[in-house]
Amino acid sequence: MSGAVDLSALKQPPAGAPAAAGDHTVTEADFENKVLRRSAQVPVVVALYSQRSPGSIELVQLLERLVGEAGGAWDLAAVEAESNMRIAQAFGVQGIPTVIAVAGGQPLADFQGNQPEAQVSQWLTAVVQAVEGKLEGGPDAPQEPPADPRFAAAEALLEQGDLAGAESAYESIVAQEPGNTEAKSALRQVKFLRRAQDLPESAIATADADPGNVAAALDAADVELFQQQPEAAFDRLIALVARTAGDERTTVRTRLVELFELFDQAEPFVVAARRKLATALY
Repeated sequence: MSGAVDLSALKQPPAGAPAAAGDHTVTEADFENKVLRRSAQVPVVVALYSQRSPGSIELVQLLERLVGEAGGAWDLAAVEAESNMRIAQAFGVQGIPTVIAVAGGQPLADFQGNQPEAQVSQWLTAVVQAVEGKLEGGPDAPQEPPADPRFAAAEALLEQGDLAGAESAYESIVAQEPGNTEAKSALRQVKFLRRAQDLPESAIATADADPGNVAAALDAADVELFQQQPEAAFDRLIALVARTAGDERTTVRTRLVELFELFDQAEPFVVAARRKLATALY
């Protein structure tokens, strides 16, 4: 099962997700911390159960006893499947109970249905032995520095939907540290979101109907990028650069470069667009 499941979507927990109710209880809200991050240190055994399945509850109780006897060699994440469907879907769960071992953020091994204690213990031993000495974030690995409280505050504002507040928070960091590339990148992203989120989808049709309208083209490119069509947005503005001159060309080129900076500069579509821009300019 190793590497077959993409768990990255669960790094963005939904707003209003319920809080964890116990030491080993895990929900969508804390899956990233208690499973993905924790699995960089020790394997995490994710047990998906249902309150309507006594057998699955018995299996979780067995795992809770075994993890208490494991001396920290592995950790347990007990997930109630029906109230945490995104987790169950991410693992492709087809039956309850299902148990998956996660190591280094990736599924390693799994089994479905109740198993005798001896077989469960044997499976756990095999999981621990399979990752022994291989986890980069193990107990002897250097610890990450504590999170910058300024970024934590800005990210909290983002999660609350307060884009204006988040923009102000990132601007404050940049003002204090002009060379802080992380803050600059976050600020560009937030500014784009504030500008683009309220634009109507009709902005694209408006720009298409009036190809010489620079303001309309800028709005249309923002909408296309917001809809995850970066190539369309870039091509629109590059074509406009080729048709304009003077201050209008400068305005379009400046916006285009701003859009480039929202992405990793090594992305093939960014590299291709920069080449097209150079051709349009010269």
